[in-house]
Amino acid sequence: MTTPTTIEIHSLRQQYHMSQQELATRLGVSRPTLVKIEQGKRPLTLAEREKLEQIFSLAAATSPASVPSTMRIDIPQQHLDKFKQVLLYILGKVGAKPNVGLTVLYKLLYFIDFDYYEKYEEQLMGLTYIKNLHGPTPKEFIKVIEQMKQDGEMEEVKSKYFMFDQRKFLPRAVADLTKLSGRELDLIDRVLTQLADKSAKELSDYSHGDVPWLAHDDGEEISYESVFYRNDPYSVRQYDDEI
Repeated sequence: MTTPTTIEIHSLRQQYHMSQQELATRLGVSRPTLVKIEQGKRPLTLAEREKLEQIFSLAAATSPASVPSTMRIDIPQQHLDKFKQVLLYILGKVGAKPNVGLTVLYKLLYFIDFDYYEKYEEQLMGLTYIKNLHGPTPKEFIKVIEQMKQDGEMEEVKSKYFMFDQRKFLPRAVADLTKLSGRELDLIDRVLTQLADKSAKELSDYSHGDVPWLAHDDGEEISYESVFYRNDPYSVRQYDDEI
């Protein structure tokens, strides 16, 4: 593929159903900078030209002509049954801790999903996370929890954590560990060891420093691809030095 012009960048981005934020993240620039590039107000560097060629060549190779026009390239491969098993496992290990309410669960799930994707380039649960004021929020959580409550797998209780109202969840079933691989369990345990004792505020503040959260606007879906631009202390993968 030849290097796309500024006009072609906009067309190719739409052709492969990439948002401006997604392409900007993959390219390693801010969204305002990408807007300037698409408008011809800011020239591409040589490194950016080469990166664009790689991005669109990969998109062309992995996007069959039959893909519906409404489908995004990196739609998470949701494994909602696996999500239920992960949630039951988390609650079985740390759910009784007084700090572990709804907000803490949201952040534990986020770091499990994004750490696993960064480390192995595969989805674990593949939930859809939205950026909001208190950090990443999984869209599917409430719907799945309600179903688990109806099925007798989960009970929700109201409590207090210091002066704050808290929603806690008690498991009424045991996680089916046959649905989780050894490396999935190892990563989940590492996240729980690192983060499960933090308060909701501490975890929210911590998530606000992670590149996937920083790279998106409020209310926007957080792209899993942005995880590859993490830095310390968030990155969980050893990268070879690249120019």
